[in-house]
Amino acid sequence: MDCLNDVAVVDTRDGTITAHQDIHFAGGRISAIGATAGPHRDQVRFVVPGFTDMHAHPLNLADPTAELRVMLSFGITGYRQMSGTPELTRHRPAADDRTPRLLATPGPVLTPINAGKPARAVAEVRRQAAAGADFIKAAVITPEIYRVVQAEADRLGLPVVGHLPAGIDVRAASAAGFRSIEHLGPGLGVLAGCSDHEDHLRTASAGRPIPAPPFPLPFADRIAGKLIARIVVNPAQLTSPSLLAAIDDAVGSFDEEKARDLARAFAADDTWNCPTLIRVKAQQLCADPAFPADPDLRYVTARERRDWAAAAEAFRRKFDQTQRAIFAAQFELQLRLVRILDQEGAPLLAGTDAVGAAWVVPGASLHDEFDLLAEAGLSPLRVLQTATIDPARFLHREPDAGTVEPGKEADLVLLAADPTASVAGLHAITAVVRAGTHLDIDLPH
Repeated sequence: MDCLNDVAVVDTRDGTITAHQDIHFAGGRISAIGATAGPHRDQVRFVVPGFTDMHAHPLNLADPTAELRVMLSFGITGYRQMSGTPELTRHRPAADDRTPRLLATPGPVLTPINAGKPARAVAEVRRQAAAGADFIKAAVITPEIYRVVQAEADRLGLPVVGHLPAGIDVRAASAAGFRSIEHLGPGLGVLAGCSDHEDHLRTASAGRPIPAPPFPLPFADRIAGKLIARIVVNPAQLTSPSLLAAIDDAVGSFDEEKARDLARAFAADDTWNCPTLIRVKAQQLCADPAFPADPDLRYVTARERRDWAAAAEAFRRKFDQTQRAIFAAQFELQLRLVRILDQEGAPLLAGTDAVGAAWVVPGASLHDEFDLLAEAGLSPLRVLQTATIDPARFLHREPDAGTVEPGKEADLVLLAADPTASVAGLHAITAVVRAGTHLDIDLPH
């Protein structure tokens, strides 16, 4: 097929809809759009750009083909890989029109193993830049290490994204150039900067830094990868009593005006947030019985279902009802925070943290994210923008993606309902077009 006939094109910039259009493809791109030449269909089909998952890990797997194809069937035509290897940055997967596009990847995430000391951290940033990384991802580093990482990355023209270092001044990190904050922190993260007790909470959340090995370790990336894979199933499991008390304090001392001031600072500094609310919810409410009852679990392996159920049981054993209530209050406040970020113009990205995270199903989880963003208070159009035009802007891909226009990549999603009227419209996928090819796939909706 080299044309879509009689569709309604949704403009992701302002939500306007142009009905009865034909979209023509050539060379994997949109070649022309014009009024429908033939008869009009009885059923309206809405066309939007393909969705982008801006926080995903499918390439952590030796063979991610199944996960990538499920992602595509849920309308995800591109993704930002959030953990990498030297091999991945040098030898990226070949383009495949039956899987989403890899849009960006870092090298290995920064941890005390590869970036525990300033000189080692600078050397690691240089190695990743030389290998072709698109960005540097911070994971478990101190504020002091972050400062040298940011300075070196700036010198080399690479953005720094990821986890805010525990105990850091959030406003200072934003002003320094932290490009995208993942998971609202994680941990206390952004909430610390919204509290009347901010200075105390920064100290309380810092804890003891993980000691760096005294010398570079052979196969450090492989060692770090295995450790992270075990932790990533549910990092909330590692929450200490003192950090949980700090979270409780942050919830009780939340100051909305401070939150709005911080959101305005993010907007001014062009600091993005990728909240991954489905990931945050799955961590902080890991034992919620709704998760194992999710019918979308049919898209993951039996082993994953067993591992996730074990993670939920471990969470239930470690944290009593009162402690779990603190996590639940934190999540509700994080929903409120996302609404404030949006209201104050702080830029947002839709992401999920699939693959590896408990209860986060590749593909389906982006639709969970849509619903949570709507629950937080974003309009249907804003939810759509976080997965289309905003990722294109963040990745400097506006000439190629983000809107349905001639010259853009022909990566499209067809919907049976208006996505600007209700977020439910984003779930009503009837077909996916990838690089101009109307895919013959089994849509799991």
